[in-house]
Amino acid sequence: MDGICTLGNDVVYDQLVALLNSIEAIQGPEMPVCVYPYNDNTEKIQAEIARRPNVQLYSDRQSIEKWDKFVRDVWDTHPTARQRWSEVGSESYHRIGTHRRYGAFDGPFDRFIYMDADTILMSPLDVVFQQLNQNDWVIYDFQYKDLTHVYDVYSTKMNELFTSERLASEVFCSGFYGSKKDIFDAEKRDWLLSKLQDGEAEVLYPMAPDQTILNYMVMRLNLKFKNLAISLPPNERTGNSVTSKHFEEQDHIVYDRGKRLTYLHYIGVSSKAFAKICAGENIDIPYRDIFLYYRYLHEPEKRPKFIGKPKPYNPPPSLIDKIFKKIGLSK
Repeated sequence: MDGICTLGNDVVYDQLVALLNSIEAIQGPEMPVCVYPYNDNTEKIQAEIARRPNVQLYSDRQSIEKWDKFVRDVWDTHPTARQRWSEVGSESYHRIGTHRRYGAFDGPFDRFIYMDADTILMSPLDVVFQQLNQNDWVIYDFQYKDLTHVYDVYSTKMNELFTSERLASEVFCSGFYGSKKDIFDAEKRDWLLSKLQDGEAEVLYPMAPDQTILNYMVMRLNLKFKNLAISLPPNERTGNSVTSKHFEEQDHIVYDRGKRLTYLHYIGVSSKAFAKICAGENIDIPYRDIFLYYRYLHEPEKRPKFIGKPKPYNPPPSLIDKIFKKIGLSK
C-alpha cells in the first residue's frame, strides 16, 4: 500500500491541517496518511485526525522507541555534538523528536512519501511513486547546492567516504522524500553504527540531526537514488521553497515559470508565525494566501480577516547564528 507520511504535534497544528487539506484536495481524499508524533503533545492533532478516516496517528511504541535508541546510539559516537548542542541550550539530544519520522520505515505503507508539516502539496505525487518502482530513494530538491546544513564540510573524512560527484548530486533535504518500508533493517543499522563508531561520525552535522543521519544512511548504503531536480529536463523542473520570489499563484496553485510546483516548502517560517497568523495577527509571510486557503479549506468562515498593512515577517536569528556572528563566522 502507498501512503503519505508527516511529522507533527500540537505546536504545528495549523501547518498540519493545511498539509492534510492540500493532500485531500490535490492527491484525493482516498490517499492514506500517517502522522508520526514528534512528542506526546498531540491532543489537538489527535482530535483533528479522528475526523479524517484516511489519516492515522502512528502509535507503535516499540518502533518509536527502537528509532529513539538508534538515534541516541548514533549521536553517542559523535566527537563534538554534545558540546555544540550545549552552546544552543540543548541539555540532552538536540531535537530528538525530529527522528520520529523514521518510524515510516516500519509503518503501515509499503511505499511512502514523507512531507514535512510546513509543506503544502501542489501536484499529484504519481511521478514520485512511479520512480519508486526503480529506486529506493526519490527526492525533489536543490539541497545538493548547500552541503553545510547536511554534513560537516570541514571533516577530513568527507572525501574519503563520498566522491565530489556524489556530494554534488545525492545530498538532499529531509523535508520531502519517497522511500520504502524495511529499507533500513537491523543488520544495516548495526553496520552503520559500527562505521560511525570507527570514526565516520565526524562527518555528521549535529544542528540538522535527522537530515544528516538520513543522508549518511542513504549514501553510505549506496541506495538506488533519484533526484527529480536533476533528472527532469530543465524546462520541466520547478523550485519548491518560499524563499523563491518569482513563483506565481493561480487558482490556489503555485507555478514556477508556468510549471506547477510539486510541493511548496515554507522553509524558514516558524510555527509561531503560522499560529499568530491564524489567531488574526497581520503578519506577511511568503505565499500567505496559499497557506490560508488550504488551512481553512473546510472552514473558510474561520479564516482571519486582516485590516491594514501587514507587518513584515523577519524570523529572529537563532542562538547559533548569534554565536557564529559574535565570533566572526558565518553559518
